[in-house]
Amino acid sequence: MGVEIRSRSGGGRGRRGYSRMAEINVTPFVDVMLVLLIVFMVAAPLMAVGVPVDLPKTKAPPIASEKDPLFVSVTGDGRIFVQETPVELANLVPMLSAITNSNPDARVLVRGDQQISYGRMLEVMGTMSAAGFKKVGLVAELPGAGAKPGSH
Repeated sequence: MGVEIRSRSGGGRGRRGYSRMAEINVTPFVDVMLVLLIVFMVAAPLMAVGVPVDLPKTKAPPIASEKDPLFVSVTGDGRIFVQETPVELANLVPMLSAITNSNPDARVLVRGDQQISYGRMLEVMGTMSAAGFKKVGLVAELPGAGAKPGSH
């Protein structure tokens, strides 16, 4: 792409016009995009659900899925989180309904600390099931995966 500008002064008596070339340099743009790509590739695995829960171990194989599920976490002291947002049990269903647009087929996975009581897990899962959520599952770790050093 070029632009030519000619001067009219002097009536064209031996004065040459000059031309200016205007080009877009995309090299800095490409450099920035490559840096952002690398940053997101490194940061993506770290963006998992951040509520610390000591999951129980199981030998069952993982279930393959086509969509990302919604995580509900129950910590060792019984607090409930939707993704990383703390929520009371009374507000759990309205929050899940708002996030899933009242879709009863939305996948909801419950991450429960192995130290909480069985009754608390049933209370959380029963609340979601009674609200009409059909695909409620539990999350566990494979033995040896995510084990803390020095723990048996």
